[in-house]
Amino acid sequence: MSRGTGELVEVLLPGDPPEIGGYRLLARLGSGGMGEVFLARTASGRALALKTVHRELSVDPDFADRFAREIATNDRVRGPWTVSVVDFSPPGASPQWLATEYVAAPTLGDWVHRYGPLPAPAVERLARELAAALVTVRATGVVHRDIKPANVLLGPERPFLIDFGIARAVRDPRHTQTGAVIGTPGYLSPEQATGAVASAPADVFSLAAVLVYAATGRGPFPAHGEDVGLPALLYRIVHDEPVLDGVPQRLLPLLSRCLEKDPERRPTAEEVRASLGEPAEEEEWTGVMPAALVADVGRREAELRQLLAASQPSAQNSAGSGARPLPPAALTLP
Repeated sequence: MSRGTGELVEVLLPGDPPEIGGYRLLARLGSGGMGEVFLARTASGRALALKTVHRELSVDPDFADRFAREIATNDRVRGPWTVSVVDFSPPGASPQWLATEYVAAPTLGDWVHRYGPLPAPAVERLARELAAALVTVRATGVVHRDIKPANVLLGPERPFLIDFGIARAVRDPRHTQTGAVIGTPGYLSPEQATGAVASAPADVFSLAAVLVYAATGRGPFPAHGEDVGLPALLYRIVHDEPVLDGVPQRLLPLLSRCLEKDPERRPTAEEVRASLGEPAEEEEWTGVMPAALVADVGRREAELRQLLAASQPSAQNSAGSGARPLPPAALTLP
């Protein structure tokens, strides 16, 4: 699901409901073919990202099953680099919805589009953080299958890997169709581009493609400033060598290995993390974030505080609010 790059959040539209599932809606975060994403709040004042599903999709039994799997997958993958599931719609609800922690930060895609590539130290630290995130994902037996710039949040303390909407359990091939291209063009692995079943090495390939984008402002296959169609892009992913001009020298050998066409020749997520080593203190994420990014996150956090304060119900109103109590998953919130 996409969102604009102008205002940090968008105002609610006249037809938007005031609340969903007992959670008050504060603003819009984005929309897409599957549904819409809202900024919401709990009765106690915690911010949530609440994803809804278009009603016409909710009545489709196959889609309802897929969305239930998405909820289960998101709830399985927990770690410092992922956002936790807080609540979700009960069976038979229309529309279906999923609420997760909200991080007031831009996506990597939004940031690079507006400000250009990250400096080399930030790219190298981003590589370490996302490799650690991928190890966490892999430990749960899940393949993300859609690692892309729009699914990386540049948080104030660390980056986050989000949106496991098309993730699949590694050992559950029932939900993967051979011949179906699943993922985002430009960051797909060759096996995804040809419609083959994608396993854990596909995430390593996509991670490397995202890091190329962070360093150069483009993916590893289209030339700079070039706009190629989907068939040509998929052909390049399968047959051409990646373009790595502009990638930090320290990352070149590793990213080259991660972008191997043959999945068996790529390093594992654990090997990627080990290859990157431990950073020096000055290379921690908070120490390498560009000043403009620090300021941007600060503005977003200030805007969030204002929205939450403005929506604070009076004691009388809050006592009568219909919000459901948070489930045990919400206890993981900081």
